[in-house]
Amino acid sequence: QQEAPGGKVVMLRATVVAAIVGAASAFSIAPVAGPASLAKADASMRLRSAPRTTSRVAPKMSASDGFVPDMGRRQLMNALLLGSISGPILVLPAVLISYLVPAKAGGGGGGTIAKDALGNDVKVEAWLKTHGPGDRALVQGLKGDATYLIVTEDKTLENFAVNAVCTHLGCVVPWNKAANKFCCPCHGSQYDKNGKVVRGPAPLSLALAKRGEVDGTVVFSSWTETDFRTGVAPWWKA
Repeated sequence: QQEAPGGKVVMLRATVVAAIVGAASAFSIAPVAGPASLAKADASMRLRSAPRTTSRVAPKMSASDGFVPDMGRRQLMNALLLGSISGPILVLPAVLISYLVPAKAGGGGGGTIAKDALGNDVKVEAWLKTHGPGDRALVQGLKGDATYLIVTEDKTLENFAVNAVCTHLGCVVPWNKAANKFCCPCHGSQYDKNGKVVRGPAPLSLALAKRGEVDGTVVFSSWTETDFRTGVAPWWKA
């Protein structure tokens, strides 16, 4: 049975159309995104590309940790502390020096003011009221040494004073009224009533000092003349 020529033509045309449609769908263009979609994609890319940074926040100190002053306050506190410590340290040497160095008499006469056991200036009139003839009593003399003031038989003060420091080993020599001598209790040295050595082991007589008076106050100065007890130059000048 012979097929009509017109049917073959129709089938051929349908096949060609189907092939064309299939080819067109293979090369179709994707739909273009709108402006909102593009902005969202751009923001997403920025977030991915941005480097990750770690912020360091200084820890805050709570009130329970205590107050921490700033630098200015710390410097002020350090200065106050240094001043409170250095003040007494600087003043203390001056106080000690003024205490240890014997006081000087005022006026043109000069000399060292004699001090009694309580640290008071020795007044001639008051001293003679409480010390009789022949009395030998200790006061503070030159260089702070214990020194004997001597009351004469006519109730005046001798113009010299006797240093009480033994010339052997430095003991303070007491006055022995019964023996009428200065007798050292350390090693037995003895001195006469004016301090001249009369028994060893002390090698030298007791040192002398000049006794003067300024405004009614007893003052001492160095004895530089010949020692009237021995007739030779004073050994304590050396």
